[in-house]
Amino acid sequence: MKKLFCLLAALPMMAAAQYKSQVWHPDNGDGTYTNPVINADYSDPDVCVGPSGEDYYMTASSFQCSPGLPILHSKDLVNWEIIGYALKELYSGNKELIQHFSIPQHGNGVWAPSIRFHDGEFYIYWGDPDYGVYMVKTHDGNPAGEWEAPVCVIAGQGYIDTTPLWDEDGRCYLVNGWANSRAKFASVLTVRELSPDGKRAIGQPVIVFDGNGTENRTCEGPKFYKRDGWYWIMCPAGGVPTGFQLAMRSKSPYGPYEHKIVLQQGKTAINGPHQGGWVHTKYGEDWFLHFQDKDAYGRVVHLQPVDWSTGWPIMGKKGEPVVTYQKPKSASNIQVNPVESDEFDTPQLGKQWQWQANYDEKYGVPTAFGTFRIYTHKLDEGWKNLFLVPNMLLQKTPADKFTVTAKLRMTSKADGQFGGLIVMGRDYSALVVRRQGNDFQLVQMTCNGADKGKPQKESLLTTLKPTAQDPIDYKPGIHEDIYLRFTVDNSQVHFAWSQNGKKFTDCGDEFKMREGVWIGAKFGFIAAESDQKADRGWVEADWIRVTP
Repeated sequence: MKKLFCLLAALPMMAAAQYKSQVWHPDNGDGTYTNPVINADYSDPDVCVGPSGEDYYMTASSFQCSPGLPILHSKDLVNWEIIGYALKELYSGNKELIQHFSIPQHGNGVWAPSIRFHDGEFYIYWGDPDYGVYMVKTHDGNPAGEWEAPVCVIAGQGYIDTTPLWDEDGRCYLVNGWANSRAKFASVLTVRELSPDGKRAIGQPVIVFDGNGTENRTCEGPKFYKRDGWYWIMCPAGGVPTGFQLAMRSKSPYGPYEHKIVLQQGKTAINGPHQGGWVHTKYGEDWFLHFQDKDAYGRVVHLQPVDWSTGWPIMGKKGEPVVTYQKPKSASNIQVNPVESDEFDTPQLGKQWQWQANYDEKYGVPTAFGTFRIYTHKLDEGWKNLFLVPNMLLQKTPADKFTVTAKLRMTSKADGQFGGLIVMGRDYSALVVRRQGNDFQLVQMTCNGADKGKPQKESLLTTLKPTAQDPIDYKPGIHEDIYLRFTVDNSQVHFAWSQNGKKFTDCGDEFKMREGVWIGAKFGFIAAESDQKADRGWVEADWIRVTP
């Protein structure tokens, strides 16, 4: 109770605190920054300037993860923090789709969104390749607040990478790419007209660019702008890890467009430089945020200066990405990064966390005791691996090298219930505590090819006596208090454990981290069991800390 009282009293102060990462901080403190500005998987980032001209807002693909459409805020395009999500679930107001996304739909859902400020409100458009073009908007102009329920603008399959453009005359146009996996064609961009409110299509699509049979194959991820009387489309082409950025311009939204390569890897180590968004600041500067594909670490966010002196947006340093560069002009000196560590001391879940599917309250809830409780998921009969467990509480990897330590208690009501830490992707490895009779086992669960339905392998590491037992006869539980840890370096993962939080014992086999479906590897908590009739057990997470 004393801990709870102190924490509640500190809530206003905690809410205003600025989190500075110990493992990746791009602001060098001398007026320069080092890419990536976010060393985490914010795939397909897009950015816009708020009405003050001093605030920048970014969103990114969230696929099947819930909540979806992360909203990040910055004062200088270098220091970013997560301020909320535009989607509580996929998709509010549609019972059929809410149920569909209650099971992990890896790689489906929210693809390549765009964020825009128009007529006093923020809008986000995205393509769901299976269901169509969607839009969500604020209702009070506050991107950190509640967003309205999503609207299906165009129903159908194959639509991806959508961006609106409101013209000076109030007309609205939409550009999009196409997913070959659904449409059976790709490498073309189309433009059509929407209603002025952006809620429905009123025109037919027109192909404005065709990259088929050229170096501009796989043109996708278009962003739509207007500058000095020209309609501009900026998009990547040439493939995700090997491609480049195109800029194209026309005097009509329907083309024809002339094009030029404005950013490519060149002699740098920044491969791809892929899809992103352009902003013009109130200080007269131009910048471009884009992603770089780093395999298991996902698609991390880079910031490039943009030079329009030739009439084309040449990015980086003469068209090649910069690593270290002068920060954008700004009135702010705030240094902040997306939160990673969590003490679980507030009644709201930290904004870094996402579930693998639409949230159900039986997955887990905060407690009044300074912990977060994750209940065991009931695995299907004949389960082989954990790939489709919806209640994994996960966050993005924050750096190339880092350590994660968690203090938790496993509470079990029945044999076979387990919980602990997991590094999740197409392959995964977890360090868990599992009940066996009246004892607990420390087990490493690893699966290579989880996305292909391969069975997981288990290694028994040690047997542990419970640290506590319920003294009552009615549905008693046994408990194991433990500290679990893993380190990541060059995608290699090593596990350790401790009973006192001071002396850790290395354990288990080395695991090579692997990306998920269209996303980077993630880490967090797992709790599950195969007994369909037993009362659920749970993991009580006291804290999790990300350190060098």
